[in-house]
Amino acid sequence: MFLTPGSMRAAAAALTLATVGPVAANAAPQVEFQRLTWTEIQSAIHSGYDTIIVPIGGTEQSGPYIAVGKHNVRAQALADQIARNLGNALVAPVIAYVPEGGTSPRTSHMRFPGTISVTPAVFSGLLHSAAESFRVQGFSLIAFIGDHGGYRAEMCKVAAEIDHSWSHTGARAACIDDYYTVISGAYDQALRSRGLATDVGTHAELSDTSLMLAVDPSMVRTDALRAAPKPTTADGVYGGDPRPSTAELGRTGVEMQVKAAVAEIRTLQETTRSSGGHSNRQP
Repeated sequence: MFLTPGSMRAAAAALTLATVGPVAANAAPQVEFQRLTWTEIQSAIHSGYDTIIVPIGGTEQSGPYIAVGKHNVRAQALADQIARNLGNALVAPVIAYVPEGGTSPRTSHMRFPGTISVTPAVFSGLLHSAAESFRVQGFSLIAFIGDHGGYRAEMCKVAAEIDHSWSHTGARAACIDDYYTVISGAYDQALRSRGLATDVGTHAELSDTSLMLAVDPSMVRTDALRAAPKPTTADGVYGGDPRPSTAELGRTGVEMQVKAAVAEIRTLQETTRSSGGHSNRQP
């Protein structure tokens, strides 16, 4: 049966919904902050939605066979899964503008068309302002998840700065590091155990492409990929080989990421509540 891009997206969405766990009886009508009215958000906070996940993506070249919004689409889909599993969290709009290299001279991913970069200072200021916006509304835990390694250190540093500045408020900010590190850890090992060690690289290769196929196959130019010679760094693919990628391989990584993030956030929720969360809302 031939699947159109729209039907593939629908199938991916159905898979997402099918793999999440049960949610609370007082669940919000939907987990995405941008799809709720202000009164629905207020009701969710009052009924126990004390956590907001801030997914951070990035717009960058990902070789000739993955669309440049890869990180944004994955961050949204996985954050939604994580929130539904938690049952008491909402998901902020994806942050799609992140540090990706310099523009004069052009460095890192900015050497390729399709990449958008901001300075670390702009990125830091955005995270600070977004977190404060959520804190004054009544969220006790602001959980940053980053889908891209290039800014992970900066993201975690900023989260720690915000958390320190809130020490008197009852609110917390945290970098959910396990969401990202599980890819280079347990997922990498799982791929290697299947005899795919030479196909694993660091960008737009087997793991990256398989994760994208699992989340939204319309973002991958599969026909062109299957017919292509092995891509190189000149093509924007860093190490490994994306050609053996499959959605099945990607689902393994997605499940690991969701499980790791849910566990880390639940631990943070418990410590936040035990230390007096919910005292942070301003009039």
